[in-house]
Amino acid sequence: MNAQKEVIYGLMSDLEDALDKGFSPFGYFSVVKKDTVNNILDRIYAALPEEVKEARALLRRKDELQYEAQQKAEKIVADAQAEANRLLSESDLLRAVQREAEKIKEQVISECDEIKRKAYEEADALRTQAADEANHIKEGASVYAEQLFASLEQNLAQMQEIVKNCQVSLERNRMENVDSASNYANQQPEYAQDFRMQ
Repeated sequence: MNAQKEVIYGLMSDLEDALDKGFSPFGYFSVVKKDTVNNILDRIYAALPEEVKEARALLRRKDELQYEAQQKAEKIVADAQAEANRLLSESDLLRAVQREAEKIKEQVISECDEIKRKAYEEADALRTQAADEANHIKEGASVYAEQLFASLEQNLAQMQEIVKNCQVSLERNRMENVDSASNYANQQPEYAQDFRMQ
């Protein structure tokens, strides 16, 4: 799981880099290559845990499952009706067949309702789980970004201190060189005179 998170964090970093490298004509929007973003998103989806992928697949199949359940119910009811119609010619069994058909119809409707209810519950549970996982990933990305910016701030402070120390050192060296040249001229007046004459 940690390896998956690391892969996802890396891909999110790639996505941030793509956005940073995008063209920003007005400052509010970034123009990035669609293929680059789609490629990163595909890799993120591929790196998601199997539970999230299954939840997405189940959500996509929700309408399909409902349609299949409805088709099954209609077929069973149609079959029951056809059987009832066939038995209508037998007057002795007519009432029994009608009662049985009604019972089958109610049972089928009850089963279909139960199937639909379970499908909705599973879809809702998976959607909630996927949302929780997405929030967890988002929170992890925020923490990572905060840590990254804190590290960057610390590095910049260190670099600023190094630059300041270098400037002080250069100024000290310059002053020492000026003092050395002045001392040399004071100690050798004839050379200083010759230098001034030239």
